[in-house]
Amino acid sequence: MIHNFQDGNVRVYSGAPSTETQNTKIHYERGKLSVYAEGTADRVIELVWQFPLPQNAKLLGDAWERGYGELEWRSLPQAGEMPWYFLIYADGKTTAFGVKTQPNALCWWTVDGETVTLHVDISCGADPVQLNGRRLCVCEVVTAEYDCDPFEAAQQFCRTLCEHPRLPKEPVYGGNDWYCNYGESSFEKILTHTKRIAACAPQDGPRPYMVVDDGWELCLHNEHTVEGYFNGGPWRYCNRKFGDMQALAKEMKALGVKPGLWFRPLLTTENLPDSYVLKHCGTMYTLDPSVPEVLEVIKKDVRCFREWGYQLLKHDFSTFDLFGKWGFEPGFRTPDVHFTDRTKTTAEIIKNLYAAIREAVGDEIVIIGCNTMSHLSAGFFEIQRTGDDTSGEDFSRTRKMGVNTLAFRMPQHEAFYACDADCVGITRKVPWALNKKWLDVLSKSGTPLFVSIADDAFTPEVQADITAAFVRAAKPAQVSKPPDWMEAQLPRLWESAYGTDEYDWQEGTNDLP
Repeated sequence: MIHNFQDGNVRVYSGAPSTETQNTKIHYERGKLSVYAEGTADRVIELVWQFPLPQNAKLLGDAWERGYGELEWRSLPQAGEMPWYFLIYADGKTTAFGVKTQPNALCWWTVDGETVTLHVDISCGADPVQLNGRRLCVCEVVTAEYDCDPFEAAQQFCRTLCEHPRLPKEPVYGGNDWYCNYGESSFEKILTHTKRIAACAPQDGPRPYMVVDDGWELCLHNEHTVEGYFNGGPWRYCNRKFGDMQALAKEMKALGVKPGLWFRPLLTTENLPDSYVLKHCGTMYTLDPSVPEVLEVIKKDVRCFREWGYQLLKHDFSTFDLFGKWGFEPGFRTPDVHFTDRTKTTAEIIKNLYAAIREAVGDEIVIIGCNTMSHLSAGFFEIQRTGDDTSGEDFSRTRKMGVNTLAFRMPQHEAFYACDADCVGITRKVPWALNKKWLDVLSKSGTPLFVSIADDAFTPEVQADITAAFVRAAKPAQVSKPPDWMEAQLPRLWESAYGTDEYDWQEGTNDLP
């Protein structure tokens, strides 16, 4: 169904505010879209504005959850589907279209040169939502026009989209064991890594974190099994290599480091009622977050982590577990799932999951959302992983995923949350001359900085460079700006509080596409 507003001015709405289909009453006024249905509502609503674009226009869109190295300013034919918000740059002006954070729908934009269309999906998974006489406030549309630098325009616009961001109380930096251990970890390995992080941290200022990533869980198995790789729950227990998670957190604190913990809330083998299950896969299954009792199970898990003494929680995989796809894959928006509660939209169900985790950890524990829906997580989590995984084995992946997301989602930093472009994976498989660039640009960026340090890679040179980087990362700093971001997916120039640096991301590599 198309609701067509043709007032010729995207900043001021002056058209007829209401329309009605066979199933759904739609109201749009002063940017606010709401719907009402006696029973089942329409799946997708489209708002269309007449907005001719000049031929030289460049467009920049957002990502559903993480970026996958594909973010860039594009010409009109390549613009495609742009989740949540987008920018148009032409003739010295930046025009911005978006919806405010925490909408009750999945929202994306398309342009065709003559019109701008907002697509609003109010489905409940694979099914239409049953509003049953409920009026749903769907989203709030925001548009703006700027004469300033496009990067500054993007920053200003992002701030208008999120009225109440939740931000860390102090700079976040430290370690994460995934990119040196890849799940092959233990109590002893974590303490060794913790000592390295503590040794590199400045004595004054905030203490560093050390995140125990995937590998501690009871049911982890890395070998080939009937189910294949599995890294789900139950979560109130750990495997034999870790033994006692509470004791581990206590020892990490004694070393002067804040302990953090990874978990995947929706995948488990725990013996729970069938009514809790969204999808089966052999002996493991995905939990249905539309079921209130499931949210209580997840809150119980999270409260356990808090009681163990962990001060950071890395929440991972929930979007993939619900949608069965990564954010860049075709058909991502239409998950083949049937929620038990069909009176709420997919976006509402996801937000309820985030709210439950937030409630359970309280206000003192920092949450990193990884593979969580960007626009829905803003206001719930302090930190968002804005790109796919970097690597401790393949620098081309670090370059593609890390540098790209650092540049193109930087305007969201401290507007939605703190942006985490992911780790510096320090191993012998990646020459230090390459990784040092990634460490340097991250440490000067004003964003969170995490490193993974393999045993055989912690040389005196590496230790000295990490120490210098941690000194920078432990201090509040203005965010970096990439002046050449409109011409390159991997910007070389970076302006920061430390001056302007140029990085040759291709130097010393032989694996370029």
